[in-house]
Amino acid sequence: MDWGDRWLREKAAASLNPPQVETTLVQLSEKWPVTAPSFVDIIEQFPLGEAALLHLLAVSSSCAARFVRNPETLLWLHQPETCLAARDYGEMFNDLLTLAGNSIAAENFAVLRFWKGREMTRVALRELANVAPLEETTGELSQIAEICIRRVFESINAELKQRHGSPDAEFAILALGKLGGSELNHSSDVDLLFLYSDEGQLSPHFSYHEFFNRLGKKLLETFSMPHPVGSLFRVDLRLRPEGSAGPLARSLESMENYYAGFGETWERLALIKARGIGGSRQLAYEFLRQHQPFIYPRSPTPDLLDEIASIKRRIERDVVGPDKLERNVKLGTGGIREIEFVVQALQLIHGAHHPFLQESSTFKALRALRQLDLLPPDEVLALDKAYRFLRRVEHRLQIEAEQQTHTVPQERVALRRLALSLRFSSEEDFTSVLGENMRAVRSIFQRVISGTHAEPVQIDLAIFSDQKRAAKALGDLAQGSTSFHIAPRTRQIFRKLRPVLLEWLARSADPNATLNQFVRFAEAYGLRSLLFELLVTNPRLLELLVKTFDASRSASELLIRRPQLLEEITRGEQLDQAITLEEHLCHLTSLDLEGVGFDEVRAYRQTQLLRILLRDVLGLTTLAEPQPELAALAEACLLVVTKLLRSEELTIIALGKFGGREISYGADLDVIFVGDDIRAAQNLIVTMAQPTGEGNIWVLDARLRPEGEKGPLVCSLETYQPYYASRAQPWELQALTRARAVTGPLQNEFIEIAKRAWREAGRHVDLCMRIDNMLERIRRERGSGSDFLDFKTGTGGIIEGEFLVQALQMRENIWEPNWKNAINRLREVGHLCDSETANLKNAYGFLRQCELALRRYENKSVSAISDDPSEQRKLALRLGHQDLDAFREKYVDARETIHALYNLRVKNASD
Repeated sequence: MDWGDRWLREKAAASLNPPQVETTLVQLSEKWPVTAPSFVDIIEQFPLGEAALLHLLAVSSSCAARFVRNPETLLWLHQPETCLAARDYGEMFNDLLTLAGNSIAAENFAVLRFWKGREMTRVALRELANVAPLEETTGELSQIAEICIRRVFESINAELKQRHGSPDAEFAILALGKLGGSELNHSSDVDLLFLYSDEGQLSPHFSYHEFFNRLGKKLLETFSMPHPVGSLFRVDLRLRPEGSAGPLARSLESMENYYAGFGETWERLALIKARGIGGSRQLAYEFLRQHQPFIYPRSPTPDLLDEIASIKRRIERDVVGPDKLERNVKLGTGGIREIEFVVQALQLIHGAHHPFLQESSTFKALRALRQLDLLPPDEVLALDKAYRFLRRVEHRLQIEAEQQTHTVPQERVALRRLALSLRFSSEEDFTSVLGENMRAVRSIFQRVISGTHAEPVQIDLAIFSDQKRAAKALGDLAQGSTSFHIAPRTRQIFRKLRPVLLEWLARSADPNATLNQFVRFAEAYGLRSLLFELLVTNPRLLELLVKTFDASRSASELLIRRPQLLEEITRGEQLDQAITLEEHLCHLTSLDLEGVGFDEVRAYRQTQLLRILLRDVLGLTTLAEPQPELAALAEACLLVVTKLLRSEELTIIALGKFGGREISYGADLDVIFVGDDIRAAQNLIVTMAQPTGEGNIWVLDARLRPEGEKGPLVCSLETYQPYYASRAQPWELQALTRARAVTGPLQNEFIEIAKRAWREAGRHVDLCMRIDNMLERIRRERGSGSDFLDFKTGTGGIIEGEFLVQALQMRENIWEPNWKNAINRLREVGHLCDSETANLKNAYGFLRQCELALRRYENKSVSAISDDPSEQRKLALRLGHQDLDAFREKYVDARETIHALYNLRVKNASD
């Protein structure tokens, strides 16, 4: 071992994390610039002391990685003027200008990202060296965030103005939360609010609203985009009016209307922290002046403290969990959030009468509370002491990897390192002081906020199998979500909604799951008061929601993810009638898809699938209607994508239920391709199936082509003709019963080839025996093992009903891809009597209803009913049967009807 190795190990051994420190020092020494001062001298003669630097390397893997990535950062920190004193906004900004020059936006703000990482490292170093008080640390971190936000905003704003022109309106960025209070920590989200002064038009087709929302979106995208140099900050806009469902930016008038009509207690708490940090200072000031009466009401509601206490209870129950209540320094019992709630509650109550209290900083507000004697001096001191201590602990937890964590570790090594980093002699001493501070905070919180209320007793819960969970869900609806809270006016509306909601839930197949989905939708909707009023005044909409949440988990998830779709689809007369293939094509071609691409097709498909499903659950479709509606939508999407890919020379033939225009939810599209362009078919299949945030378009299944998966994807007419004439299996010729041309120049020629081969197969003396053999093979290979449960492949199941009709079609030379139309034609020519036709339609229709209900729930293929009686009961209820035995009797009758007719017309004919 040479001297250098020994020196590195000695330094590492003296640190809190020898392996990490040694690895970092080795990597640094290997990359150390040859022209720089001695690496050893830099470490040993560090201005803040060698111990401070090693402390940073030991507890922060992110800072250590920055040094290794760029050793010049360590040289920069070695300068006394850099690390020995705090830096104000001007010094930081001038340093950034020196680094960036005029190219701050280059390479997605790479220089800004580098500067931000370097400054974060400097602030962490000074805090660990114990030379920076908490106010200085949080203030500097807030300045770093403000500089990043302003620089990105100014760059994007200039770019958009150059492209679209300049609106005659101002724009302002307000900070909320810890940034609003200039109290940012080492891994805070930055809570922002975007505001513009006036509405207007930049052009006939581009409004100020669109301009400023595009500005907000671009700003959000820039901050969320990963970059090898490092991240900026996580931007959170969920505190804006209507939450995630609302626009990113609103006008001053829109803000005023929202808060005046719908503002709730949690929003008052949030706006206490509001502070202008970017854009127009005058507009930010006007917003705060305008909303001062809302933030600080002269007569707060009597249940204000109850609302705050309820918010905290739900945070503990739903976010933190019982196992972390004493270890989460932010949200746990006696944590940072309880200090903030005490301070903000007193600000809300007294702020209108004491302007001195109208302060966004927790430190300054605490001092004001003491000066106004609104809190006893000993309690103010206890809260101040605990706040400083808990914030230091929070910072140590976050400095490690700049992750948003607030929970003290249980693992002994990590706990000991945390304790020693905070200058405690042992982990026992640290946990003792932690508990002491959190108990002190909890005691004050309970005295001021009175957090001992019992949850309200719930009634009318007999319809739920899990009444405890239902009570919690209804409580969440009445009291608000984890982070936010419901205003008294909104709770009054919910009291009107509750009995009607319970009445509809009582009619659902699964009240527990349906209520859970309703709660999730209400939380996603954002503006809960508007939703409740809408449902109270429009009972049909409530019926639609409950039925949808009960009938389809996949549709529920889509509505929860995109709640705006509800209004979009139910507006006007969209639900009242089916949309034809031609109408779908007309709408899709009007979207200028050449400029937008396949995502617009995916979004359209998703919206229209939901529209069809809503029509289905409301009973606005006849038994057969969802299937042709789904087929029309699928065909329109297929034709548009084919056109977008410029693959019109590819001939596409539909088979299976797609050929018969009878597809169900979650179905693939059976197709074969005619021509010679294999690449075009491959591109079409990939594009149609490609998963995205909007889902896929539709999955194409080409396995019914000659030789199946082993055969070529695309075949010429010259290949199809001899194949069907001499080599095709009997089932392949039977499959041609449902062949239907979709598009392409060779469709007529192919259909003629298919008809000739199909008619020849229908003349075969063993036709019925071949079809029966195929049916038995399907049962063996695709059955679940329980014939009773297999409504599709089992005895008297859907496939048997289809094979029955196809056998008669082939034998009597009736070419018709659609099953229902084929039956009608068989009746017309006398091959089925009226009673046989009616019985077969009813039996087959009932089984297709079962399949439709099961596929609708998950939006995927289902071939058997569940063996669980409770799931069978849910299926029965969704099909309108209150009695499970009556449903089973009808199910058995349907299958026996199909099987009896199959035996009569096919089985016996094959014997």
